[in-house]
Amino acid sequence: MSTMEITSKIDELKELEALIEEAKAEAEALRDDIKAEMMRQETEEMTAGQYIVRFTPVLSSRFDTKRFKENFGEEVYKAYTKQVSSRRFSIA
Repeated sequence: MSTMEITSKIDELKELEALIEEAKAEAEALRDDIKAEMMRQETEEMTAGQYIVRFTPVLSSRFDTKRFKENFGEEVYKAYTKQVSSRRFSIA
């Protein structure tokens, strides 16, 4: 592939990524509007046409690495961690 072809593909990629970000922002605004209405109605579930919309609290457990290091030390933390290799694609 020539440099011009790669440049053209990067330009097209940048345009598509911009469109995706714009669409994501619009979707998030619509999601926020629906959540705000549900909060106003003080409901966790509502039916709108063929859709059932839920906005419910969710509890999750996460490992507190900072507290683990404080309680058991950096060495114990390092003994139970492992490095993972991956590849990152970026365009500057």
